[in-house]
Amino acid sequence: MDLRLLRYFQAVVEERHVGRAAARLHMTQPPLSRALRQLESDLGATLLDRTPQGVRPTPAGEALYAEARALLEQVDRLRERVRDAAGTATLAVGTLADTAELLSGRLVAAFRSEHPHVTVSVHESDLSDPTAGLRAGLVDVAFTRAPFDETGLRVHALTSEPIGVVMHADDPLVRESSVAVAELRDRRWIRLPEGTDPAWAAYWTGPPHPDAPVLRTIQECLQSVLWNGTSALAPLDQPLPPGLVTVPVRDRAPSRLLIAWRADRVTPLVRSFVHIASSRLR
Repeated sequence: MDLRLLRYFQAVVEERHVGRAAARLHMTQPPLSRALRQLESDLGATLLDRTPQGVRPTPAGEALYAEARALLEQVDRLRERVRDAAGTATLAVGTLADTAELLSGRLVAAFRSEHPHVTVSVHESDLSDPTAGLRAGLVDVAFTRAPFDETGLRVHALTSEPIGVVMHADDPLVRESSVAVAELRDRRWIRLPEGTDPAWAAYWTGPPHPDAPVLRTIQECLQSVLWNGTSALAPLDQPLPPGLVTVPVRDRAPSRLLIAWRADRVTPLVRSFVHIASSRLR
């Protein structure tokens, strides 16, 4: 049986829609539909009930999905073990600047002990890409923060952290126990680059200002606050230059720190990395 057809079928069952499965598989819908019909013909059974709203597996399809998923996971493990034994396994990890330190200390030692022959590369993304390289196909797994468009991705939340407004230590608002971003319209907030994920940009920026500077990194934001009195948001535990403080905000939910990976590239090595990271960094 063609493993490619089984992967197609798995995606369709999980998405419950041929169009969404085609997008997940980076292919068009007609060849995917033909592949599904071929699989049904090969097995001599109807695997999917098709409706205008989408698809759902028949009893035969449910049985095939359970077996196919287990088989494909075993195949992925086999490939990973062979690459690992050959010394050719690699893993690309994406980070934002304030999550990069999570790769040291607790995580690195644990991962190296289980995968000593894996070559790990780290890609640090700027604030315009909250997926830290996942969308661009630059990395296999990423440490990042919500919120952003999670379509086609899987995420595992590690923890959540309150955020605040970064300001000068002598700012009058420092005396407040908390502030509301929406009420600070008279301040000049940082702006993220054009094309940044809308949910991400809305969360991490304040009211629009005609002279708002476009910044790409956390350090650029902090230096803009320090030198120019710009307002910026950051987690409360963000290390700050001397002279700056963070005042909690009450109109933003805590920021979720999470691991993300592509739903169509769940290799055993990615799965192992997620397991180790979630157990060590929770």
